[in-house]
Amino acid sequence: MSPKLITMFRNNEISGELMKNDIIAGFIVAIIALPLSIALAISSGVSPEKGLITAIFAGFMISFLGGSKVQIGGPTGAFVVIVYEIVKTYGIDGLIIATIMSGIILVIMG
Repeated sequence: MSPKLITMFRNNEISGELMKNDIIAGFIVAIIALPLSIALAISSGVSPEKGLITAIFAGFMISFLGGSKVQIGGPTGAFVVIVYEIVKTYGIDGLIIATIMSGIILVIMG
């Protein structure tokens, strides 16, 4: 069980043309994801730079650890209401703790 990127390098599945296309696709996704992450951060009740940091860090982690050649990972608006309520009630520290707890639960369930 290794990341798809490492598997593709190991099996020589990456060509120059494929790499060029992937880089172009990555820039297109970034152009969409960065402003969206700022908007989602503001609507969640945190500062815009937290959205940028999250989008950049999560984008690299999803890309590096992702398990599919056709998967796109980016910010989503589905949890804005939940995140906003956690920040409003418990502050940014509560959001960090809730995120860590949900990650641990996902790892255990996986």
